[in-house]
Amino acid sequence: MRNQNPMLAQVLRLSPVIPVLVIERTADALPLARALLEGGLKVLEITLRTPNALEVIATLANHLPNAMIAAGTVTTPQQWEAAARAGAQFAVAPGLTTALIERAPSAPIPLLPGVATASELMTALDGGFECFKFFPAQPAGGTAMLKAFGGPFPDALFCPTGGITADTAPSFLALPNVACVGGSWLAPASAVQSGDWATITALARAAVSLGHT
Repeated sequence: MRNQNPMLAQVLRLSPVIPVLVIERTADALPLARALLEGGLKVLEITLRTPNALEVIATLANHLPNAMIAAGTVTTPQQWEAAARAGAQFAVAPGLTTALIERAPSAPIPLLPGVATASELMTALDGGFECFKFFPAQPAGGTAMLKAFGGPFPDALFCPTGGITADTAPSFLALPNVACVGGSWLAPASAVQSGDWATITALARAAVSLGHT
């Protein structure tokens, strides 16, 4: 049983870092996204942590056809469906529930479920998933845990997220079972609030350089 679109693995490999974005002001969405795209990052995760998150997703989906927009912090089938209606191309969850597993076969867009332990990973693999958000990456064991997963779970592919910085990202990206990392450092609140899009583009370019060599 496969509950995950095989194209998701290719999407995760488009950029070494996926910006994890909490966008408070809808007006910031387009200039922020354009700054990140100009820097070379093609996949953007908009977290459902603000009241305007679905509006932001819709705005980006309508204006930036070359961007791959993900909805983050998806915890229910209802949020998953709402994100798809808004224009998200895949959803990202911090964990995985029975309700999400049951919805997966008929879901409108793929889901990247979160796992932190071997038991959670086994449940997700049994549920038909092959790509995972390792979350919270640093508190859950960091690169040591991902290396340990590599032996018993050779087909699992990860996007570690949570506590990762520009300094620690390369150690994660060097692992064969890591496609990319999620990071919030690419959109500092001060730069967004002041409209300093040049700084964000520079951070994006630096993030692209962290990719596999």
